[in-house]
Amino acid sequence: MPHMYHSMRRFGFSLHRHISSLPSSSTVPSGTRTCCLLQRVFPGTSPGPSCQRRRDVSTALGSHIQEPSGSEQRLLDKLYEGLIGGQRASLAESITLVETQHPRKKELAQVLLQRVLVYRREQESRNGGKPVAFRVGLSGPPGAGKSSFIEVVGKMLTARGHKVSVLAVDPSSCTTGGSLMGDKTRMTELSRDMSAFIRPSPASGTLGGVTRTTNEAIVLCEGAGYDIVLVETVGVGQSEFAVADMVDMFVLLIPPAGGDELQGIKRGIIERADLVVVTKSDGDLLVPARRIQAEYTSALKLLRRQSKAWNPKVVRASSYTSEGIPEVWAKMESYRDAMLARGELQGRRRAQQKVWLWTLIQENALCHFQNHPSVREALPHLEERVTKGAISPGLAADLLLKAFSSSSSSSPSSSSSSP
Repeated sequence: MPHMYHSMRRFGFSLHRHISSLPSSSTVPSGTRTCCLLQRVFPGTSPGPSCQRRRDVSTALGSHIQEPSGSEQRLLDKLYEGLIGGQRASLAESITLVETQHPRKKELAQVLLQRVLVYRREQESRNGGKPVAFRVGLSGPPGAGKSSFIEVVGKMLTARGHKVSVLAVDPSSCTTGGSLMGDKTRMTELSRDMSAFIRPSPASGTLGGVTRTTNEAIVLCEGAGYDIVLVETVGVGQSEFAVADMVDMFVLLIPPAGGDELQGIKRGIIERADLVVVTKSDGDLLVPARRIQAEYTSALKLLRRQSKAWNPKVVRASSYTSEGIPEVWAKMESYRDAMLARGELQGRRRAQQKVWLWTLIQENALCHFQNHPSVREALPHLEERVTKGAISPGLAADLLLKAFSSSSSSSPSSSSSSP
């Protein structure tokens, strides 16, 4: 099991002892309204069902994470209070915390994330069990005008009273790992809007054009009060399935002058799209845009529907003239209303939670495998034999897995955990 799992287990028992030592509600002075956030007493809040849910959170954390020190607890409290208060600086710092690779900071990020999840669940409970925020993923080939489209849509939404967060993922260099972070510089107007938050992040080689922590960043943005979350991804082809498993609606942006569009875009991506937007529909590109719209409308009729509540649509829009932008948002709202009415949006989010869980399991299992002493000892020799053609990569993989499994099954931790 990963190191984080064992440390999280240890934290739960110590936290449980700490909770048991706290004074009961009968010892709290009368007139003091309290609520238990990770079982700590905070003034100015009301008791109720949320207290029991927070007890469940503390139990869920179990002994998995070492109890935060005084300075760590103050940092978490500061970030949490600033986050739910809508402070953009606290949101940015919180996202930085969940993006870190530092083992201890990753544990603290999980504590913060757990608190935000509880807060968000309470909001949804007050909203009749329906999601408070609307998540939209936007993807398309390079040059489709994704950043320009997001800026125009974002400005329109903030003018209507919405709070918009944009998680823009920039491609990273395979050689240096660097990223230009150009998305924020292309959204100059939106980046100055106090009702908007733009967070560029490097893809760092992640397939699907999303970062490892995009899911966590979405949760934090929702906790900060942003009711519209836009996720712009790197156009990398068929791996765009990743973002579709994180958002409520997947929007595909297509430029009108990209050659044979139906051949250039993978069938699987078109099947996942809930809305196709033909961008740059103005000037000399107006006629090609109409042609592409007709082609995609015909193509979508041949594809299997993902939802019983919604038929994917194809629309045209221009970020330069803003023509068609209100109609695009109207289609998005129609999609959200239709999916909520049939309960499909809630079901999609529950399914996405499972995908998120297994994605993290795979990442942590791979990390644990790569850092296992038996694997690290055998790996150089097996790699050398593979490169020389002495054994096949498949056989080398089997040998490494056997070394890992046999060593793990005979380790003291595994034997002590057996009944």
